[in-house]
Amino acid sequence: MNEDIKQALEVLIKGGLILYPTDTIWGIGCDATNEDAVQKVYELKKRTDSKALITLLDSSAKLNFYIQEVPDIAYDLIDLADKPLTIIYDNARNVASNLIAEDGSLAIRFTSEKFSNELCKRFRKPIVSTSANISGRPSPHNFDEISDEIKNGVDYIVKYRQDDHENHTASNILKLGTSGQIQIIR
Repeated sequence: MNEDIKQALEVLIKGGLILYPTDTIWGIGCDATNEDAVQKVYELKKRTDSKALITLLDSSAKLNFYIQEVPDIAYDLIDLADKPLTIIYDNARNVASNLIAEDGSLAIRFTSEKFSNELCKRFRKPIVSTSANISGRPSPHNFDEISDEIKNGVDYIVKYRQDDHENHTASNILKLGTSGQIQIIR
């Protein structure tokens, strides 16, 4: 796993794309602060940038750096979640401008999965984590279901967990307004 993290970090630092396991499904990742790298993800997925991407962080302590005003209830939702939870926050900042949705929001998930958590810790910045599929096609449940088009479109494919054949699922998604109102997205 350490060699995979080292290789993935080198690619992320250079603005490249990685294919990696997360706390949910396999994801296409890049430096969430690098506009050119984020654009490469949109191009690979054949997706318009009006549909924002999820970012991963390793700790909720970093949330205030990327969101101007975090509602207090956010920390309760994060602590109480019994499965992976992505929260869309208003008033994003300090990430690539093309990662922020048209309404100024940003989707963030905190990962506790061994590989993705360690990668986020060592990278010290948010990492894009979007499903490893072409937009409009089904999300892959494990590595074997990822298309060659996606595999050939990234700069590094993590070896860790490629032989995991469990059917992993995407996270729940909530949109959290600045005054604490909650909207269930998925």
